[in-house]
Amino acid sequence: MILLLGVALVFAALFLVFSSIGGLTEERGGVARSLEMLEAMNNAPKELSESEADRPFGERVLEPLYLRAQRLGRRLSGADSSERVRHKLDLAGNPPGWNVDRVAAGKVVGSFVGFAFAALAAVVFGIDFPIWILVVLAGTAVGFMAPNMYLYQRAYERTEKMQRELPDAIDLLTISVESGLAFDSALQQVARKTEGPIGEEFARVLQEMQIGRSRAESMRSLADRTNMPDLRAFVSAMVQADSFGIPIGQVLRVQSHEIRTKRRQWAEEKAQKVPVKITVPLIFCILPCLFIAVLGPAAITIMRDLM
Repeated sequence: MILLLGVALVFAALFLVFSSIGGLTEERGGVARSLEMLEAMNNAPKELSESEADRPFGERVLEPLYLRAQRLGRRLSGADSSERVRHKLDLAGNPPGWNVDRVAAGKVVGSFVGFAFAALAAVVFGIDFPIWILVVLAGTAVGFMAPNMYLYQRAYERTEKMQRELPDAIDLLTISVESGLAFDSALQQVARKTEGPIGEEFARVLQEMQIGRSRAESMRSLADRTNMPDLRAFVSAMVQADSFGIPIGQVLRVQSHEIRTKRRQWAEEKAQKVPVKITVPLIFCILPCLFIAVLGPAAITIMRDLM
């Protein structure tokens, strides 16, 4: 403890020395800038000063802090973080109000919030100083990773929902094409009748096609925005059918059968995992209660007889 305190005091002394040296070198420039600022404030119109003072608290204080947090988050995340964050946002369905800058700022704000909560919890519970440092570092790391964890959870839930909805959407697309509709019209019909992320993705494909992108490019973008193997296989089959001139109705019928078979296998896999998952609550929650209910009276009787 004394060693850590000494190291902290040494760093504080060095910081004060360097700060004083920097202040001496920039003292004249700082005084000149202050005089210029005071002169400009005296010469400024009164209406401008009043309008500056009447600005909301968010514009005067919160917005500059938010911009600083964005810049700091970009520096901490790295140069290639924008593409990775944008891909995570696409996987999460682009939540309203979320963008790359907000994620970068959220990492910095989350770090400060995690640091504050971890330090407060360590002080309240009276944790020793070495463990206090570990708790604070862990809280800061959790706060920094909080936006990424939120996007991961949103992407996981969205993928699970798309996995359940994809066979029905492909069946509706197959029926629409076989009934005489063109592929674009059938896709529009599916986007209108289907609710959830599948309908949103098909609607986005139609929007990209309307602004001039080709069907193959729009479908490939759909595959890039998701991490579902079934949807990627469907997009690949549609692009190949469009390139080689294969009848789309036949390809859709095959894809619909395969995707529905895979969904049945996925459901069977989930059902096979239930006995393994229920083992832990069975051992730690159900069996102790059962033993107490069955063996409790016998144990009380034995204790009375022995006493």
